[in-house]
Amino acid sequence: MTGLRVRRAEPADFPAVARLTVAAYEADGQLKGETGYAPVLADVATRAESGEVLVAVDEVTGEVAGAVTFVLPGTPYAELAGPGEAEFRMLAVDPAAQGRGAGAALVGACVARAAELGCSAVVICVRSGMAAVAQRLYGRFGFVRAPEKDWTPVPGVELLGLRLDLTRPA
Repeated sequence: MTGLRVRRAEPADFPAVARLTVAAYEADGQLKGETGYAPVLADVATRAESGEVLVAVDEVTGEVAGAVTFVLPGTPYAELAGPGEAEFRMLAVDPAAQGRGAGAALVGACVARAAELGCSAVVICVRSGMAAVAQRLYGRFGFVRAPEKDWTPVPGVELLGLRLDLTRPA
């Protein structure tokens, strides 16, 4: 995580966020057979209007290494969050920058933002095929499976719910 700073994305960051988000999803095989999701991932301006797009920036080069969208219930990008919960979506790290802690820095920033806002929990979903990889990252923060949050947005795409309770003492 050294050399990375997390901040809110600025409009000048949007093209880099769009590029790295689509690249990360493609590299993970999450866009195979998908129709229409890559343009949603690339539409950073719309995400920024209804949530907080956060970026992990290399402090030396200024390059955006990763991004995530933090949302609250009732907003257009919230899929799982109920009353008092926060959610983050579209966590992506540039394939060229993976392994440097950008993903963990972004998850930590979302958890901190949810706590700052007084949320009781943070919820997320992961694609079923990515569960093992996601569990390692999210498990370090204390996220646990929440099967009641599982859902299928389109046939063939199973999303598994995870939840971090912010009301329990750490």
